[in-house]
Amino acid sequence: MTVFKDNYKYSDEELDELFKKYCTDFTQNARNNMYDPITGRDREIQEMILILLQKGRKNVMLQAPAGVGKTAMCVGLAQQIVSGNVPELLHNARLMELDLASMAAGTSTISEFQGRLVPVLKGVGERSRDPDYPKIILFIDEVHQIMPTCEGSSYKGLSEVMKPYLTSGSLNVIGATTKDEYRMYIGVDPAMDRRFQKVDLTVPTAEDTYKILKNLRPNFIKHHKIEISDLALRVLIHMTEEYMKKRNQPDKSIMTLDSACAWQVMHHKEDGELTLPCIYKIIERETSIHADALALDDNIIEKYEAMNAAENKS
Repeated sequence: MTVFKDNYKYSDEELDELFKKYCTDFTQNARNNMYDPITGRDREIQEMILILLQKGRKNVMLQAPAGVGKTAMCVGLAQQIVSGNVPELLHNARLMELDLASMAAGTSTISEFQGRLVPVLKGVGERSRDPDYPKIILFIDEVHQIMPTCEGSSYKGLSEVMKPYLTSGSLNVIGATTKDEYRMYIGVDPAMDRRFQKVDLTVPTAEDTYKILKNLRPNFIKHHKIEISDLALRVLIHMTEEYMKKRNQPDKSIMTLDSACAWQVMHHKEDGELTLPCIYKIIERETSIHADALALDDNIIEKYEAMNAAENKS
């Protein structure tokens, strides 16, 4: 049965006001070119689309360690929706991140918190079967925090509020967490576990990270107004792989590149080129290993120069 607009408990204006208060609109931000290009995750994004198109278990659970790019996956999906590179069912879809921190701000009881969440769920749910209304997809980062067993979380127990909507199929949800946190908090709840299909994100290799940084490079050049060579990218990734083992790619290389460019501008002005000593200096700040001890020997530099020369030939 089609749900007509006159039957909505919450008008479009009321729902949009709730979105403005408690959500981040990934699709609108993508439309406004607020994100860097997302690369290297085409297969995983296609898996997400496949799940979202289904009639039954149409909720996605992204599983990956911190810094691997779970939120970036949603940005990539939003970019594909905006470009029209999705099946018809997802044309003009809206991908909204639930900002639970904003929703919780100023509340003193869990019932007051839930009183803010329920109108969003109901507003989205009542439009889910209206063929004239674009699909709305809700993204929840660190989704394990909504489970009743997640002690110390301000959001624990919200899963019980969401379950009826998930059971009825009136929500499309993308959750993100780690494998361990999924196993500890969500996997032990059969009702929640069977509502989601998992998409595992592997940690990018050094070569994958190099390709990601090359795609991000134009925006870094535009922002910092300095040049960034292929060699600088290779060396930076080598350093983060070698000395920042507790953090994951591509996040650690992206953050290091940004910091190294900022250091270059701060100490050597704009209109130059990112130098290797600036990279060493940022690694020193992160690891407390002196920059002089970090400098790569000529053999490693020559290896990366040869790799870039071979790449540029092909």
